[in-house]
Amino acid sequence: MNKSLFRLQVLPFLAQFILLIGATLVSDFILHQFDLVWVGRYLGIPGTFFILLSLFYSLRKRKVIRSGNPRVLLKMHEIFTWLGALMVLVHAGVHFNAILPWLALGAMVINVISGMIGQYLLNRSKQHLKGRKAKYKMHGLSKTETEKELFWDAVTFDLMAKWRVVHFPISYAFAVLGIGHILSIFLFWGWK
Repeated sequence: MNKSLFRLQVLPFLAQFILLIGATLVSDFILHQFDLVWVGRYLGIPGTFFILLSLFYSLRKRKVIRSGNPRVLLKMHEIFTWLGALMVLVHAGVHFNAILPWLALGAMVINVISGMIGQYLLNRSKQHLKGRKAKYKMHGLSKTETEKELFWDAVTFDLMAKWRVVHFPISYAFAVLGIGHILSIFLFWGWK
């Protein structure tokens, strides 16, 4: 049975993203059912803190900080980013009427997707391709035959390998738009 890269790696990634959206919808529904919509307004604050805490992995990876186990920090990065994104998405369910929050939200969603691609797909896909190459070699296929068999998997992998091209600029755009949103809240808050 042919186990394609798409079925083994892309579908689980899509399931994880759909779980995030589903958890957002369920959380928002529960808040509305119990007349707790006001809680969603404040979930942006802990969501932002979770996202900021997730940055320790990036700081460690770039040697800005020297302490911390990279594997633990990566797992923390993945979990805190997912939880932070969930809280911010529920926060956005409060139905903003301004463009800046929607731009920040869009940048965050794209950033989460691109981060999940790097985290979830790329490493596993590389292992999948190596495994299939070894299997074909073991079965005596020539290099040309192996390349032919792996063509679409290789194309899929090459496209996924370009994830940083999107992830870093969107991370910065999300940071700028998020900070702009937070500053506008402080500027226009009813400080009575």
